[in-house]
Amino acid sequence: MTEVAAALIWQGNRFLICRRPDNKARAMLWEFVGGKLEAGESGAEALRREVKEELDIDISVGDIFAEVIHEYPDITVHLTLYNAAVINGAPRMLEHSAMAWITPDEAVDYEFCPADDEIIAILIGTDRMTD
Repeated sequence: MTEVAAALIWQGNRFLICRRPDNKARAMLWEFVGGKLEAGESGAEALRREVKEELDIDISVGDIFAEVIHEYPDITVHLTLYNAAVINGAPRMLEHSAMAWITPDEAVDYEFCPADDEIIAILIGTDRMTD
């Protein structure tokens, strides 16, 4: 099983989503920014590294929002989604084809990777907003 950390980055009542590029698995689907843990990394360490690599921002990593295990045809992932906030910089797309700040209610208008879909269902069912 592959360990993956992802960020639920809040800005007021909106959170950041990114669209995968067309040259990767699950091309053009929306996701939370993040990636695979490297040997010896904690989820928070991996997340700070991945977000810096993908968006060129620094984040603070908070508590775990949700965890999902999902089996894709090519990989099984244990996805841990952490609440996070930008502490330095403005997001720049270095790997993704698009990004958007959306509210939980707007999430139904986007096609997410299946593992992220499970988290969106949790988000839509929650009233938790971070300012």
